[in-house]
Amino acid sequence: MTTPPTPLRARMIEDMTIRGFGDSTKRDYVRSVRDLAAFLGRPPDTATREELRRFQLALREGGATPSKINATVSALRFFFRVTLNRPEIERWTQFVREPRKLPVVLSPEEVARLIEHAPGPGLKYKAALSVAYGAGLRVSEVAALKVGDIDGGRGLIRVEQGKGRKDRYVMLSPTLLALLRDWWREARPRSWLFPGRDPVDPISTRQLTRAVHAAADMAGIDKRVSPHTLRHSFATHLLEQHTDIRVIQALLGHVKLDTTALYARVATKTIRDVASPLDRLAALSGERREPPG
Repeated sequence: MTTPPTPLRARMIEDMTIRGFGDSTKRDYVRSVRDLAAFLGRPPDTATREELRRFQLALREGGATPSKINATVSALRFFFRVTLNRPEIERWTQFVREPRKLPVVLSPEEVARLIEHAPGPGLKYKAALSVAYGAGLRVSEVAALKVGDIDGGRGLIRVEQGKGRKDRYVMLSPTLLALLRDWWREARPRSWLFPGRDPVDPISTRQLTRAVHAAADMAGIDKRVSPHTLRHSFATHLLEQHTDIRVIQALLGHVKLDTTALYARVATKTIRDVASPLDRLAALSGERREPPG
């Protein structure tokens, strides 16, 4: 039997529901507040400013990653500001700077090998990985696709309630459409484009992640590959093809252009094609040394 939530937790969940938070965000926020309660040894709404400071210090000293700390701070700020109506407590919580690491990107040849070695039987994983790369989708977005989201006539895929709970359209290339039609003829999925073990449910992100790891092993790719690597590769390869960065931003569903601009740092073909000013100096020097005709 599931233990009913305390009145305080129930109120926090209601506050998040009112604001349209997703289920995963709700779970994460509740977990963070529960961690605070465990640290205190008493209800979290009794925390003092000094105890909040010590809780954050314990997270840092305990080896929590910056993203974990920032997620916890976001949850605590919501809890104290909204649920408890204690906005002044925000001054005693602090976000930490996250190091910006360059994403792992595969070459087009490596992507082709990865997709070709997608595990079988059948086309399920080959089609799913092709969607991740061919449309630049997050793994959760691939898993949540429905048959009706594929608009072959318009050459579009509808991504419903992606990150930030926003809908968007992404490209559907003729090559990807042909593969998805082959997959549909093979499996005849009714609702979810990629059903899970129980067809009532969609495929899980864990299943897709395992498929990517298996494909990378079979293809002999020694980079650290995940489903998100295909999304990174999609964006980087578009940038190397001189696609406008704002178009890429819209396709990826990024709110901030700065997030998309990170791919400019790993677009190696674009970097190689830029002429160094040193080469220009060498050309000028050669012109000066050239004797008059």
